[in-house]
Amino acid sequence: MAVDDLKQHIREVPDFPKPGIHFYDVATLFRNAAAFRSAVQGMAEAVRPHRVDALAGIEARGFVLAAALARELDLGLILVRKLGKLPGATERQSYELEYGEAQIEVQREAVAQGQRIAVVDDLLATGGTAEATGQLIRRMGGRLAAYAFMVELDFLEGRRRLGDDLVLSLLHYA
Repeated sequence: MAVDDLKQHIREVPDFPKPGIHFYDVATLFRNAAAFRSAVQGMAEAVRPHRVDALAGIEARGFVLAAALARELDLGLILVRKLGKLPGATERQSYELEYGEAQIEVQREAVAQGQRIAVVDDLLATGGTAEATGQLIRRMGGRLAAYAFMVELDFLEGRRRLGDDLVLSLLHYA
């Protein structure tokens, strides 16, 4: 399936979760096996040249993509979760939301010193969660190889926040 054809499988929901927000629902793409397979293969082609050792999937839709992508690339998977969701010793990173602050965490043993890691999520909007994940990976001794997204909302300019040369996006909405 051509990359441009994938957009027909993403439902656009106006005024969700609040008025003025236009939500791109990738769950509708996940339900179509051919579209999902094509998206994962397209992302794998983009990530493969970066010679990563592991993928870090951001909760929750990023888990779906990162798990499928890890399988496609034969890589391990690191879970990036909201605060309080992981057992054992964790490392945390705070980040700003438009309405406050949040924290993400990763289990301490999940990142090896010098390990090349690509951060994976479904969608790049403003880039706050992805940026916090990259900061956390670096602080834990990992090397950030790339950020990989299925969808990028270009008009929100999250790419500039993360570094243009590190961002890999399959689909773009202007």
